[in-house]
Amino acid sequence: MKIKTKLRLGFGFLFVVVLFFGAVSLFYLNEISGSAKVILKDNYKTLKYTGAMRTLLDEHDLPLTQEVKTAFAKQLDLEQKNVTEKGEGEAVTALNAAYQQMTGPGSTIAQQSAAQRTIRAQLRTIEEVNMQAIVRKNDAAQASVSKATIYLVFAASISFLILFSFIVNFPGFVANPLQEFTEAIREISKKNYKQRLEFHNNDEFSELAAAFNGMAKQLNQWENSKLAEIKSEKLRIEAIIEQMDDAIVGLNEKQEVLFFNKVAGLLINLNPQQVIGQNATELARKNELLNRILNNSQKDNHLKIYADEKESYFQLESREIVIPNFDDQENNVLFAAGKSAGKVYILKNITQFKELDEAKTNFIATVSHELKTPLSSIKMSLKLLKDDRVGVMNKEQTELVEHISEDSDRLLKITSELLDLAQVETGNLQLNFVKSDPRKIADYALESVKLQAEQKAIQLELVSKNLLPSVYADVEKTAWVLINFLSNALRYSPEKSKVVIQVLQIGQNVEFSVKDFGKGIEDKYQQRLFDRYFQVPTDGNNKSGSGLGLAISKDFIEAEHGKIWVESAIGEGSRFCFSLPIAD
Repeated sequence: MKIKTKLRLGFGFLFVVVLFFGAVSLFYLNEISGSAKVILKDNYKTLKYTGAMRTLLDEHDLPLTQEVKTAFAKQLDLEQKNVTEKGEGEAVTALNAAYQQMTGPGSTIAQQSAAQRTIRAQLRTIEEVNMQAIVRKNDAAQASVSKATIYLVFAASISFLILFSFIVNFPGFVANPLQEFTEAIREISKKNYKQRLEFHNNDEFSELAAAFNGMAKQLNQWENSKLAEIKSEKLRIEAIIEQMDDAIVGLNEKQEVLFFNKVAGLLINLNPQQVIGQNATELARKNELLNRILNNSQKDNHLKIYADEKESYFQLESREIVIPNFDDQENNVLFAAGKSAGKVYILKNITQFKELDEAKTNFIATVSHELKTPLSSIKMSLKLLKDDRVGVMNKEQTELVEHISEDSDRLLKITSELLDLAQVETGNLQLNFVKSDPRKIADYALESVKLQAEQKAIQLELVSKNLLPSVYADVEKTAWVLINFLSNALRYSPEKSKVVIQVLQIGQNVEFSVKDFGKGIEDKYQQRLFDRYFQVPTDGNNKSGSGLGLAISKDFIEAEHGKIWVESAIGEGSRFCFSLPIAD
């Protein structure tokens, strides 16, 4: 039977019970009403008629007038038509005879008085008969009411028991199967795919149970078929992680260790078999290296660790594990497609590359240092050639000497930059911090490029206040950065243009900037300007440098706890800036 049919039958049954109880109540109420009507209709009228006749006799003396006789006769006639009780008819007949005698022609006053007494006696008899009838009928009506009450109480009790039984049992037809479905679904959510439902009724619940059992069977087959494959893949992944040369540590979202390969165990000095499943935060409290790995906020960081009987260098990388988000989404709120399931930390051994880098740096420093001596000799020889005491050169010879001088200056500058870069890379950068006036640093830089600006007829404009707060900085290296900015601005500015130098206080910093009005730099190149050996492509009109000046400038400024950046737009020129904190 379908659920809809069950509901219809159940509510139809309730309707029948209510209808039955209403019919019984209506029947007995009708009986009580009928009994009450009999009392009111018959006996009440008789008492009314007798009372009217008695009033006429009481209020008028004998002999009666014709008007009184007519009224009395009328009430007597109504009473004769309303005889309903046993013994009432005889009394009414005697009443009529006495009335005829009282009102008959030729009757004396004594006869009329005697007849009047008879009339009064008969009236009392009629009243007594009707009063007794009223009492009798009232008793009968009360008995009927009591009987009806008993029947109604009985019917109400039966109806109540039926309805109560219906209320208790009928919801179970729907609620019990739903409860079984709820428990079964909970078991499925616990991956108990052997859960089954058994309903033998021919209704929707049986069909739903059959579909549920089919789903559970398919899930059980999938679980059995995929479980071995998943375990095999897990073992294969663990074997791959174990054989990797890098130290790998994997944590879940609860900071529990998921995997910890052999290399990580040797490096961090922990037993991989013992730490699996333990809380990494608790382990980090007793292991300084693990604590540094877990609490490192930088994406890529270099760590120096004693390994392989020497100081080794490692690059730390962390990757977040993201899995599809299958959590319940309430209130129809759209959530992200994935959620974090933990993190993987990888320590890559870069000792070999670090050693090669140091070898490269040492080689560059050595070569640059060795080149400075012959370059200085070349500069000295060029200076002697320009001296007229050695000999007078013709025009072509003078031009050749000038070209040689420019190229030697360029080589000398490159070797100086390479030496500075080597100092930065080896950590041997020496800074002499002193409390300095920013205006004097700017004046020193301007004086150094004054001749270069005059050759291209470029106006140098300094925008600054006379009284600026001092900064703690290395004056030589800070001025070197500013000179580098100015040299680049002069190189890429057209003749007879202007270069603006600003030195201003911005909050708790002093900002130095060099603004030119050249072609500007495209956005795609601006992010790489401060990378080593990077050069912006040119049209061939300007000689490009080594690509180290801005990179070394960045190292100098950041070593002085400052910031360096560029602002540029095509057709509007460029503005190179750096800021240094104000001295306390």
